[in-house]
Amino acid sequence: MVVHQTFVVRIPEKLAPEQAAPLLCAGVTAYSPLKQFMGCDRVVRGGILGLGGVGHLGVIIAKAMGHHVTVISSSNKKREEALEILGADAFIVSSNEAEMEGAASSLDYILDTVPAFHPLHHYLSLLTVEGKLIIVAAVPKPLQFDAVDIILGKRSISGSFIGSMEETQEILEFWADKGLTTMIEIVKKEYANKAFERMERNDVRFRFVLDVAGSNLE
Repeated sequence: MVVHQTFVVRIPEKLAPEQAAPLLCAGVTAYSPLKQFMGCDRVVRGGILGLGGVGHLGVIIAKAMGHHVTVISSSNKKREEALEILGADAFIVSSNEAEMEGAASSLDYILDTVPAFHPLHHYLSLLTVEGKLIIVAAVPKPLQFDAVDIILGKRSISGSFIGSMEETQEILEFWADKGLTTMIEIVKKEYANKAFERMERNDVRFRFVLDVAGSNLE
């Protein structure tokens, strides 16, 4: 394969290819909007909405940046994974009114990784003054919010799409320098269809990586 040098990144020697693979899409998608909070002179309090492929990397990246991280999910199913495995500081179930009220006006940002329709009203209330809701998932239907939710508190809603080639190289170096680990399941080509079926059922923690070199290509 011949590729123009502009579109090539170098994988650090101490970063295994299978570890690097998810960073080239999901990883840089989370890293690109979060890098704006690097170098703050105080502890940044961030929220990660959704704990899937992008969301779990968002948690790892935000924690590595020194943020206080709260995972926001629709159920309790991933509470243990978020807190015990990924190292999040807090976990909120969005349908639990008491938990949502307790976290009101507490977050500097929310990285919204949910690819399905969801009303934004409840999540905007979690943001502090000048807090940011950053949408990185391509939701197929229009999202809705009340203007007063952003007028009060000078909150803002923005979006981010993957990242630049420079940022892709940055996330690879960041991962290697911090000694971070991507949570993946390696599969061979002959398992690809089954992997797609499992992915549709949300039965993967948290990214499949296809081992082409180890597959039977005949």
